[in-house]
Amino acid sequence: MKIVLLGYMASGKSAIGKLLSLKLNLPFIDLDNYIETCEGISISAIFSTKGEIYFRKKESEYLQELINLKNDCIISLGGGTPCYGNNMDIITNNSKSIYLSATINTIFERLKSETSQRPLVATIGKENLKEYIAKHLFERSPYYSKADEIISVDNKTIEQIVKEIKVLL
Repeated sequence: MKIVLLGYMASGKSAIGKLLSLKLNLPFIDLDNYIETCEGISISAIFSTKGEIYFRKKESEYLQELINLKNDCIISLGGGTPCYGNNMDIITNNSKSIYLSATINTIFERLKSETSQRPLVATIGKENLKEYIAKHLFERSPYYSKADEIISVDNKTIEQIVKEIKVLL
């Protein structure tokens, strides 16, 4: 079984995926890291040199590659991955998908000090960040809500969230 963690940026997908992989003794693969390794450059560099359309195309190809792996694993997606092409269909038809849901305020608090490391919010500025998050969550929620399970991550530790996920599996 593939366990796929999805949600908006800063919802904790990578941190939760790493701990869950230890608890379940399954390999953990962060899709963004996988893309960077395969492409030989950072996500930010892909966006700036090749553009978002190129990135989204490669993202879909690498997602399919990971879903097709024979072994069970935990896959953490980029925040936009479920929203492009037929990615959400691939995810729901071939894995146990879990949406890590966070409120606008939770995401804002986590993102406000690290915007420079996030290509999609690097140029927005703190004063526009909440509105940007709200708009994106509104646009992406129809995709995210197709996940098999939805877990709120607000005001919870990584350990609490991992325990909740284990109960759902």
